Amino acid sequence: MAKYSRSASKDVESAMERRKKGTLKSGPGGKGGTVKSRKQAIAIGLSEARAKGKKVPAKKKTAARKKSTTKRKTAKSKTTAKRKKKA
Repeated sequence: MAKYSRSASKDVESAMERRKKGTLKSGPGGKGGTVKSRKQAIAIGLSEARAKGKKVPAKKKTAARKKSTTKRKTAKSKTTAKRKKKA
C-alpha cells in the first residue's frame, strides 16, 4: 500500500518547480521570504497536499514535545513524594 497518493506527489512536484522559478514563498499566506531549501519545498508541497485532503501521512511529532511532557511527569512525581514524606 502506498503512503502517498499520485496527486500528492504532483503537489510536491509543483512546489519544487515553484522553488526553481523563485516564486515559492514560506510562511502563512506566503508572507515570508523565498524558499531556497529543497527540503523546505518538499515540506510545503506535502502540507499543501494535506490541506487539500490528499493521502499523505500525518506530520511526525517533534522530540522536543516528548521531552517537555516527561519533564513535567518527573517533576510531578517528585512533588507527590515530598507530600507523602510530610504526612
